[in-house]
Amino acid sequence: MKINLAVIFGGRSVEHEVSVISAVQAMASMNKEKYNIIPVYMTKKSEFYTGEKLKDINAFKNIPALLSECTECVFVRSEGKVQLIRQKMKKFGSNLISNIDVAFPIVHGTNVEDGALQGYLQTLDLPYVGCDVLASAVGMDKFVMKILLKDAGFPVLDCCRFSAFEIDHIEDCAKKVEEKFGYPVIVKPINLGSSVGISKAKDHASLITSMEEAFQFSDRILVEPCVVKLKEINCSVVGDSESAAASVCEEPVQASSDDILSYDQKYKGDGGKSGGSKGMATLKRKIPAEITPEQDAFIRKTAVDAFRYLGCNGVTRIDFMIDMETDKIYINEINTIPGSLAFYLWEPKGVKYGALLEKLIQLALKRYRQGEKINYTFDTNILSMGGSFGSKGSKR
Repeated sequence: MKINLAVIFGGRSVEHEVSVISAVQAMASMNKEKYNIIPVYMTKKSEFYTGEKLKDINAFKNIPALLSECTECVFVRSEGKVQLIRQKMKKFGSNLISNIDVAFPIVHGTNVEDGALQGYLQTLDLPYVGCDVLASAVGMDKFVMKILLKDAGFPVLDCCRFSAFEIDHIEDCAKKVEEKFGYPVIVKPINLGSSVGISKAKDHASLITSMEEAFQFSDRILVEPCVVKLKEINCSVVGDSESAAASVCEEPVQASSDDILSYDQKYKGDGGKSGGSKGMATLKRKIPAEITPEQDAFIRKTAVDAFRYLGCNGVTRIDFMIDMETDKIYINEINTIPGSLAFYLWEPKGVKYGALLEKLIQLALKRYRQGEKINYTFDTNILSMGGSFGSKGSKR
């Protein structure tokens, strides 16, 4: 009997389209003989739809037309099972679309990758692929991630954090940055990926502009010193807190060391040729990265150590920065659900995409089995005392 696998993608995120690309790509590589693959698309209004046409990337060229041929749905837990049922129920006949055995979120960005969706799946008591609620939230919040990693001795750049309520005093914020770092600096939303809202500020005027732009995408931003002579290196990690392994390292290719890779560079590099279905695989990169054996070993070990320290699960991509002037290496950020699931970093190690996906599903089932051994309830007769507590309860 096949395992019913719900692949969840889309969502209310600025990385919505990237999620669609990553998910369609993954569904095409999954084991059809072992899994009954059920696509579940989340619209930008957080509505759920399912249907076979959701497996076709070309169908997303006209989303209203696509959804008209799909079924709006919702997850429910009933009779000890998680079921996907019709949102608009029929008066006659079954409203059950399918029982669900495991979920595979392939989502990017706020409201979906940040622990919100993971918490929903956790509440349903449904096994799901990837990081749990806490690791997802930490991975999405660049400031919290920096604080935790710095406290544990991992190399990260210092930063200033600002909240939206401070925008009325943005000149004071800029002054704080100038006193602490000088120029240039990098300004970024605290909880976004794919380079959305990120920019470099070289003077006071551009800092104000960059901060105002970043606040359009998040209610919290951070500013950190810019590594002028920068080499970016990315490394993927697969596993869990017990055991994890690092991929080969990659070096994204930029027009110059003074640039920040843009959203378009990451995802539209050869969109005209590929139909936009290759996601992060379209980005120009050097694999393996042109770094020394010592740098390679340090980055791969640090990636695994950070992955395990943050309690990650599944596949991540950890992005590093090398300061070419000082040779210092810093962790930039962790992507708990990387674009294209970073499959292109595993193929050079002989791990095919299908095998990577299978590994991630098995890690999800392993975590669920381990969780079943933990007591989440406590047997007590406290409610048998009836109304003796009164409306204010116990004052002990």
